[in-house]
Amino acid sequence: MSKRHAAPNTPAKQDDILPQHLFRQAVEQAALAISITDARANILYANAAFQRITGYAHGEIVGHNESVLSYRVTPKLVYETLWAQIQRQRPWNGLLVNKRKDGSRYLADVTITPVVGEAGLTTHYLGMQRDVTEVHRLERQVQNQKTLIESVVDAAQVAIVLLDEKERVLLDNQEYKKLIGDLGKEPAVKILAALRGQMGDAFKKARDKHRNMAAREVCIETAKKPPRWFSCAVSWFEEHDVGADAFYEPLRRHYLLLTIQDISELKRQQEALRINSLRALLAEQERIQGLRETLAGAVYQLEGPLNMLSAAANMLGRRLSSQPHAQGGAESIPASALGEAIQKSREALEMLRAGIPNERSEALQPIDLNEVLADVLKLTTGSLLGAGIVVEWVAADKPALVSGHLAQLSNLFKQLVSNAIEAVNERRGGKRELRIVCTAHADHIEVFVEDSGPGIPEELRYKVFQPFFTTKGATKQHLGLGLAMAQEVVTCHGGTIDIDPGFHTGCRVRVQLPLAMGGNHV
Repeated sequence: MSKRHAAPNTPAKQDDILPQHLFRQAVEQAALAISITDARANILYANAAFQRITGYAHGEIVGHNESVLSYRVTPKLVYETLWAQIQRQRPWNGLLVNKRKDGSRYLADVTITPVVGEAGLTTHYLGMQRDVTEVHRLERQVQNQKTLIESVVDAAQVAIVLLDEKERVLLDNQEYKKLIGDLGKEPAVKILAALRGQMGDAFKKARDKHRNMAAREVCIETAKKPPRWFSCAVSWFEEHDVGADAFYEPLRRHYLLLTIQDISELKRQQEALRINSLRALLAEQERIQGLRETLAGAVYQLEGPLNMLSAAANMLGRRLSSQPHAQGGAESIPASALGEAIQKSREALEMLRAGIPNERSEALQPIDLNEVLADVLKLTTGSLLGAGIVVEWVAADKPALVSGHLAQLSNLFKQLVSNAIEAVNERRGGKRELRIVCTAHADHIEVFVEDSGPGIPEELRYKVFQPFFTTKGATKQHLGLGLAMAQEVVTCHGGTIDIDPGFHTGCRVRVQLPLAMGGNHV
């Protein structure tokens, strides 16, 4: 008979696979500190790793209670919880501060498992521990650094917010939370939208390539409040995925760090400084214009009588020349003296005319009339409020660009607004309104300045633009050069100015200036 073999799939006994001595060798050589105690926690066995961690040799530790390793800083409640758990024959895991033989302390990650006999009673305890002091130190160091960074970020005077690639807010600081109260939910989304509108494709390219963006100023409109100005900077950084799948094949996530600094007060100060500088410039120009008006008026007033004297002298000269017996006589002496006096007067008049200051030369530049008119209204706010005038200001729906002189154009419209205020003040009762409308057409910019004053009669529509003509009366001390000089400014910019005859509820002045095209100047 042939020898029969056991089937290949017949299970073998455990003792045939792993000899008993192998269990002891595996425990002895394990990198994890292992100890076995009796039911009272007296140590019966400790492996080599246990001896390396605690500093106790095998003969020094066996027979002693595990409590020899305990250190007083571990709370009593921890040991009470430990014993309550293992006495219910359940494993316990936790952190204990233990003491080595040399007195140094270490943080032990301990697991204690009850060994239950056949009778259902706990006969021994299996203890396993590892020294996690360095791991704990690193974790605490990271936590401390995180707390420190959060404290610094929260104490920062600028708003800081962290967003993921879908622009969802992940972290923020206290200053950012204040912005939420001022601007509503997620100010970062509004600011990023403003940056997109301001930068266009440049923002998309920078975002796609995760390029940092230096501080840029953006304006956020708020309901029933002045607009807010912010200086914003965008930084990108990446984070390595900490998941197991990314251990050998790193995965990266990109985050957007947005810093927001409120510069509204600075912008208000800058705007106030700019308006004050413009006010000073226009005041200087008004002073020069007043001097020009005074001198031009003086020349005009002197020129008339001097012309009459010249005509009289010419008549006298012709009369003397027609009388032969008067040739070389005494009668020629007054005529000669009169002619000399007229000549000296004309020289003095020319010197006076030469003393009239010229308009200050100013470089041509593209100018947005929307901004000019807004500045003029800011400059005249005090006068408008003092007169109780209601202002309606309608800006062009796009930049109203003309090529010209900023100071001259500002003075032009300031003169028209000042005239309108005076006109409204002349009218007692009724509406007190000023309306300014700026419209951009295909080839020119049109500005209407309307007031609810008494208006200008039809027959004076053109006469008011003549030098030294005024409808304000002698008591007003006006020389009548305001509209004449306004017309001069408009003409020098290639435009037109007139009074609308169809406007019957006051006065409407219309100014038309050529649109700036491709950098061409007027």
